[in-house]
Amino acid sequence: MDFSKFSNDDFDVKEWVNAAFKAHQDSPENKDAQAATLVMKLQLYIQEVNNSIEEISLGALQNLPRVMRDTDAVKQEALFLKEQMMIVREDIKKVEQETGESMKKLVELEDVKTKMEETSKALQEADNWTTLSADVEDVFLSQDSNTISAKLIAMQNSLKMLIHYPEYTERCQHLEVLKNRLEAMLSTQVISTFNNHNLESAQRFVKIFKDIDRLDQLFNYYHKCHRTSLLKRWRDIVEDEDDRTLVEWITEFYDILLNTWQTEAGWCSSVFEHPVPVVCELFIKTLSSLEPSLPSLISTHLEDQDVQLESLIKLRSITIHFIRNLQGVTDLKTDFEISKFYNLITVIHRPLVSWLLSYRQLEEVQLLRDLDAISWVRKEVLDCAHVIAASVGKVFNIASGSLERCIQLTDGLAACGLVSALSAFFKAYIRDLMRVIENMRAASGIDSISLLPGGELKEEWTLFQHSLRIIQTCGELILKSREFDSILGERILNEAGKYCPAPSVTEMGPSPTTTVTSSSAGTGTGYNYLRRDPSTNDYQLFTELITALRAGGGGAVLLCDLADSVNRVNEQAHRLSFDIVFNQLKAQLEHLPQMEVWNSSGGNDSGINTDLPTFSLSPMEYITKIGQYLMTLPQQLEPFSATDNINLETALLAGKLPFPDDQVLQEMEHMAEYWLGCIARGCMQTYVEAILKIPQLTDHSSRQLCTDIGYLHNVVDALGIPASESLVHIENMLSVTLKQLQDDRPDCPQRLYLAIIKMRSGSVK
Repeated sequence: MDFSKFSNDDFDVKEWVNAAFKAHQDSPENKDAQAATLVMKLQLYIQEVNNSIEEISLGALQNLPRVMRDTDAVKQEALFLKEQMMIVREDIKKVEQETGESMKKLVELEDVKTKMEETSKALQEADNWTTLSADVEDVFLSQDSNTISAKLIAMQNSLKMLIHYPEYTERCQHLEVLKNRLEAMLSTQVISTFNNHNLESAQRFVKIFKDIDRLDQLFNYYHKCHRTSLLKRWRDIVEDEDDRTLVEWITEFYDILLNTWQTEAGWCSSVFEHPVPVVCELFIKTLSSLEPSLPSLISTHLEDQDVQLESLIKLRSITIHFIRNLQGVTDLKTDFEISKFYNLITVIHRPLVSWLLSYRQLEEVQLLRDLDAISWVRKEVLDCAHVIAASVGKVFNIASGSLERCIQLTDGLAACGLVSALSAFFKAYIRDLMRVIENMRAASGIDSISLLPGGELKEEWTLFQHSLRIIQTCGELILKSREFDSILGERILNEAGKYCPAPSVTEMGPSPTTTVTSSSAGTGTGYNYLRRDPSTNDYQLFTELITALRAGGGGAVLLCDLADSVNRVNEQAHRLSFDIVFNQLKAQLEHLPQMEVWNSSGGNDSGINTDLPTFSLSPMEYITKIGQYLMTLPQQLEPFSATDNINLETALLAGKLPFPDDQVLQEMEHMAEYWLGCIARGCMQTYVEAILKIPQLTDHSSRQLCTDIGYLHNVVDALGIPASESLVHIENMLSVTLKQLQDDRPDCPQRLYLAIIKMRSGSVK
């Protein structure tokens, strides 16, 4: 059995017993026997442990006297060591007291000796300078560059010891004159060496110029030799009479530069300690000295282009391709090499920077030109809906194209300019949409509706259905604008986010005040032209935009004005559809106050009792036509009930109608009910206003008007719409006699009460 668990700190008796029983799957009858066996084993184990403890205790007792003796011995030795250390300490203290003055004098003598040696060496170097200067002319007459350089190096080393000498400045100038003579003597050989790529001679000259501290001058000779050759190649390309474009010129020249880079970088690696900076400086000087210059050629080329952005993208693509090829054949090892390579990237990009900074203006011109290409021409009024629907897809294709151009041309760095250009573009587009809707409204004449002969209502249901299509298009516009805004923010963050440091990420993209890293200089698209000038706020605006996108977590809205503008178009489309239906009812009620029936006594002079019940009267024709018109609305509003039309549903939820009931809107399942309610409420409110304009009512006309109101209440009740409280009050005040109305003032607005009293009696009693 395993008794090792008894020594664990977390030993559990129950767990151990259960495990012991579980190990033997015997029948229940054998459990007692198994328990007895387990107890016996435990007793045996306890006895064994007791025996072991007893043996260990006896051994410890037997060894205890020896341990005590050893402890006493160690204690005696420690006391003896302490006494010896105290004696040594006293001896050291005594020596320090006796020899302190002697050591101080030795230190002073050592200082004097050091100064005398330095003075002696300076005198030797001064004498050496005199000796070297005396025969330097003879050395120059030998024309042996190695001997001359050795002489100058010796003079240079001698001069370093004479820095406090009164004639130090004059001797430095004399030495520089001698170095200039040596450099002039070697210049022809140096140029020939670099032109012919003579490796052995180049290495010798590097040593000579490095020893005399003139290595920078040697670099200048190297740059001058190869720059002259490259500038001649550029002039040959430009002056070539072949009918070629600027893009082809630059492509050919960049190919020449790439081949030169591969050749020179390999040769320089055997000559110079840091070859990459040397070749980078060669290219920088070459590109800065081109005649005609690249900036002037690019400006002339772009001014002749109708679509400048496409030409710029081609030029930038060539530039990026060239830089990536350079990076592919270059191994950047040190920070110094990385910094020089980034300087070269800056010079390569320089001809395009001014155009990249003008991206917003260029993109805005391009977008508005593409917008002008969309045709708004229509043959008939009803074609407006088709024109508007067709424009949505085109507009967002144009906007998506601008996003792609921004990424291709600026790597997303012109995000702020893109947002501004898109805002201007969508603003112009929304203006066109609203103009088309206004033209449709004016051409359809819905604001000047007149009744047909016989007082019949015009049923402009075809026009209404087309207006519904415009509302549906507005829904599509809302959804696409949200989708595009989301894509816009996501693409900008993914493409340009690397140029804006996150709080926990090391800054990418070098600045004039930070060290260039390999991640920023090692990629062709790593050049951040926004940081060319710390005094401008271009990069700050870009940083704020990226920070807002990160903080928004993909939900940041870049085109805020677009959402508001689209909502205004949607509301305008809603109002158009509403007025197409509602203005018919409004036109029917406009003539209500002038109807002669309100002055009628109902045949009172014929002797017939006019005190007849209201059910004996029939609703008049004007109100029955309105009722019939309202009853046809559910059929016409059926498209609003569609549950699979996401565009229409989005537009309806975002739109606003006159005469709304927000509480009813929250409870309704279909927008058709909301529209029907708004139209009916508008009709009842207009009816109330028309009634209040009636100059006078007789008893008969009061009962007739009460009958008309009751009919309208029945209609709206059948449609599931609550009656207007004002209309109910008017109906109640018309259903009683004037005396009853005056004696028992109903609980209603005073305005309604006074108006009805005045109509029925001519004045307030």
